[in-house]
Amino acid sequence: MIAIVLITLAVLFFTGLVLASASIRVLREYERAIVFRLGRVIQQKGPGLVLLIPMVDRMVRVSLRTVTLRIPPQEVITRDNVPVRVAAVAYFRIIDPSRSVIEVEDFMAATLQISQTTLRSVLGKAELDALLSERERLNESLQQIIDEQTEPWGIKVTTVEIKDVEIPERMQHAMARQAEAERNRRAKIINAEGEFQASARLAEAADVISPNPVTIQLRYLQTLSEVSGNQGSTIVFPLPLDLLRPLIEAGRDGESGSAEQVHGARDEPESRRLQAGAGELQPGAQEHE
Repeated sequence: MIAIVLITLAVLFFTGLVLASASIRVLREYERAIVFRLGRVIQQKGPGLVLLIPMVDRMVRVSLRTVTLRIPPQEVITRDNVPVRVAAVAYFRIIDPSRSVIEVEDFMAATLQISQTTLRSVLGKAELDALLSERERLNESLQQIIDEQTEPWGIKVTTVEIKDVEIPERMQHAMARQAEAERNRRAKIINAEGEFQASARLAEAADVISPNPVTIQLRYLQTLSEVSGNQGSTIVFPLPLDLLRPLIEAGRDGESGSAEQVHGARDEPESRRLQAGAGELQPGAQEHE
């Protein structure tokens, strides 16, 4: 009898331990419990110690921490018919544990599928330039659309970020050529603008120098002093035209005088021939008379 009593007590003790382990749960600060009693949801419990009725209650743990959802690379054709591969990441958290369990079978898989389809839909309406330069606007649009679709499940999408954009190699070369041409265009515009400003300054300097001719001579000397600092440079001395003008005029006078002598020498034999012809005609005229 004593042995039977001890065995019965042992069985009851272990049964009590099993029932206690099945009816007692401890939830962390970031966890909540959704309890189903005979298939019906009762009030939300946690954190801390949660007591359940064995064989009657079933508990589902739900974490309230922010979840990082990695969206795998998606094949997207942009609005201007450029194929790209885009990867993104989404951050969301559960704000209503009851709806996240009741309204959807697997909220993680459902949120992933919604994120993928939304990513392809939104980026397919954007051009490649907008995809590369307007990421903030596209991120806000993705976050708003995904949040609206997951809101009935008790999920709040806080951030969606486009992480990587893979462009075909031939398109990368075309974009590099376009960027180089754009830089050359800007360089030419800046150079032309500099020439324009320099010409305006030179015109103002000419107006200042023109009343005093000595100023240009001083500028010549200043330029020579700047160039003479480099021993490997060749110095070209600008000779003022005022010094050369008397020589040029003297040369022109000499050329005009020699030209007059040449013409005079040519005209003298002709006059002699005319005089000789007139002398020959005078005796003939007297004989006729």
